[in-house]
Amino acid sequence: MNQKQVILVTGGTGAQGGSVAKALLEQGKFGVRVLTRNTGSEKALELEAAGAEIVKGDLDDKNSLLQAMQGVYGVFGLTSFWEHFGKELEQGKNLIDAVSETGVQHFVYSSLPNYNTLSGGELSVPHCDMKAALSDYTRTKNLPATFVHIAFYYENFFSFFPLQPAEDGRYQFGFPQGDTPLAMVSVDDLGGVVASIFNHPFQYIGRTVGVVGADDSCHKYAAIMSKVLEREIVYNHIPRETYAAFGFPGAEELANMFDVQRRFIPSRRLDLIESYALNASMQPFEQWLQKNKARMLAMLDAKVLAEVD
Repeated sequence: MNQKQVILVTGGTGAQGGSVAKALLEQGKFGVRVLTRNTGSEKALELEAAGAEIVKGDLDDKNSLLQAMQGVYGVFGLTSFWEHFGKELEQGKNLIDAVSETGVQHFVYSSLPNYNTLSGGELSVPHCDMKAALSDYTRTKNLPATFVHIAFYYENFFSFFPLQPAEDGRYQFGFPQGDTPLAMVSVDDLGGVVASIFNHPFQYIGRTVGVVGADDSCHKYAAIMSKVLEREIVYNHIPRETYAAFGFPGAEELANMFDVQRRFIPSRRLDLIESYALNASMQPFEQWLQKNKARMLAMLDAKVLAEVD
């Protein structure tokens, strides 16, 4: 009986890596090795119970990456700007160098477009531009690589962009996206796309794949929220300059990101079509929202209570 080829998943206890590890385990074609700094974490133990091999490693420690990659066929790699900021570049190079030195046959890297280039040098979005630089670095190594560009998470409405009560009793969300369609996706659906990419190396090595579950205007998303949540939800366009001046950490960067998308990324419909072809279980926004309706309503009710207090 032939032994399964092994795929190393970095960030396997996080959102993206966890999605990929779960999809590969469910598919059963590859062995799954998960790299984590904490092998005793709850998520690591859950993955181990599901059949994954758990190995200790750190993107700061290239030797740990070299060891983890011994004998693997493929690597799913990602780096985190919001956790490590400028350090992401060094960590990414450690990852890419380790892939190069161990002769990995298929490297799938979670990257993003270069927003500074898209805007003709006008606007900088470091959390995107740094990943784009790491994609360029991967190409200089002539690696057998596929790049995935995951869209804005649906799950961001639980964290970075929760609905806010308006003075007139409605709820609202807003950023500088304007009327341009906003590509979105559930992070849970990334795994199925990546698993299909690993299944078809000939077709996907050398390509960039956008992972998109919905590509509609924010006004359309607000209408879907109103329908599903049975509350009146509206979208407010906030100009880039206004949003950048809000002053919270990352405000200017996010303002730039949305403004670049508004002005320079008119549609991602082709990415959406390919995503559904690669993963038949992709969730449209309304389907995802129905599944998470109770959690969303609980958040809205908690905000109303907080306003009263």
